[in-house]
Amino acid sequence: MSPRWESNPDIRRGRTVIHTLHAHLVFTPRYRRGPFTDEILRRCEEVMRAVCTDFEAELVEFNGERDHVHLLVRYPPKVALSRLVGSLKGVSARRLRQEFPGHIRKYLWGEHFWSPSYFAASCGGAPLATVKEYIESQKRPD
Repeated sequence: MSPRWESNPDIRRGRTVIHTLHAHLVFTPRYRRGPFTDEILRRCEEVMRAVCTDFEAELVEFNGERDHVHLLVRYPPKVALSRLVGSLKGVSARRLRQEFPGHIRKYLWGEHFWSPSYFAASCGGAPLATVKEYIESQKRPD
């Protein structure tokens, strides 16, 4: 019987690591103002997809409303999630301000587009209870 990761397409292989890391991210614009239209959300997704590609990550899912966006990102272990988030927010803010200056200015003022905070949750794989049970079962017999 082969190991689980050999037949699972969600599990990635590197030279020295086998991994499947996913993060659910939520970003809100500064002051929780609602600058997003369907067109701006589409462009935001395109920009964020390109940033993920630069990090050898994948934007698996993207969606949003007028006042926030959700991302599901698969990323390699060599990527610090905080660096990826910084680039996602920085590049998208710069591009959206350049491409939609009049609209964005109506909702946001000053230099900042995104709120400095964000939500991040690890996701995917087995539930924590299952992982805990598995680790407990690996104890050496006394």
